[in-house]
Amino acid sequence: MSIRTEERHCETGTLGVITLDAPSRLNALNGEMVDAMAAALDQWRDNDAIALVVIRAAGDKGFCAGGDLRDIYEALQSSETAGIETARSYFGREYRLDYSLYRFPKPVICIAHGITMGGGLGILSACRYRLVTPDVRLATPEAAIGFFPEAGGSWFLNRLPEGIGLFMGLSGARLNATDALRLGLADRMIPAQATDSLLDQLQSQHWRGEAAADDNRLFRLLNSFEEPATENQPVSQLAALEGAISVACRQSSLPAIVSDLLRFEHHSQWWQDCKHQLKQASPLSLHLIHRQLESTRQKGLADRFAQELYVAEQCVRGKEFREGIRARLIDRDQSPKWQYTDIENVPPERVAAHFPDDDAVLETLRPDR
Repeated sequence: MSIRTEERHCETGTLGVITLDAPSRLNALNGEMVDAMAAALDQWRDNDAIALVVIRAAGDKGFCAGGDLRDIYEALQSSETAGIETARSYFGREYRLDYSLYRFPKPVICIAHGITMGGGLGILSACRYRLVTPDVRLATPEAAIGFFPEAGGSWFLNRLPEGIGLFMGLSGARLNATDALRLGLADRMIPAQATDSLLDQLQSQHWRGEAAADDNRLFRLLNSFEEPATENQPVSQLAALEGAISVACRQSSLPAIVSDLLRFEHHSQWWQDCKHQLKQASPLSLHLIHRQLESTRQKGLADRFAQELYVAEQCVRGKEFREGIRARLIDRDQSPKWQYTDIENVPPERVAAHFPDDDAVLETLRPDR
């Protein structure tokens, strides 16, 4: 199943623990894993004995690399109808899971380490307490596969400082733990080997089963938990560049934004990697990300997930997503042949076709329906 669930007895109350357990594929989420997580959360939501939930992952390399999209690609190879149905089912279930985490009535702690990208970042962002280890790498790299930052990206990217969420989506920038804390993508950094110690401390508590009281107790416990030594905390990669990124992303058009980002020079390897990824991204995806974040600024959480589901299906119907998966995940030649050579050549109507022209279309796609 690639998911382990446990119920650990505390001094009073019970702790629910979900462990992603597919380390050989960086705990990438498939439909079975999504369903197992959703079933556990549904059961624990209504179980008065469960006071709080912890989500973590097995393996040293990462918490979750995102969705395992090979099933969708293979279904598309069989027939477009099969691929679209597979995608609609998978993304619909994934977004309902994410939405349920945002709305979960009991405290949920996520402990993220190593590679935490795409759908993995979606899970982390949806949890009330977001803990990261010093080796965490957060990113929304979907433009590299002809897709867009989904699994709640419309929500958490738009809540970052001006321009930074758009930059993350366009460039696939990898943020370290210090950057995550700086931007508010994480709440606290804990030592890499501290997960078991934290679980022990959680089990040593008296949980009352009252959300407000348990939240208060948990908040105080986490604030008292030992942080990594200063020398073990990574230096911010973003701090020296945040101002320039913000200025560039305030430009009035996507071509102007991308031009300013590529033109800006900085000596760090991190910045060079960001620019390289931006150059290699799908031009269509860059437009989708720009419109996605602009169009959802005033939408509620459920409507943002509904729009993501609509856009995801349109991506799967097109050629760009298939080519990106082929080049990055299947053949691994890392040379996708995008439909458009640069962002100036992407027809506006091609971008618009990915988005609903009537908000009523989204009603049936909301995760709370």
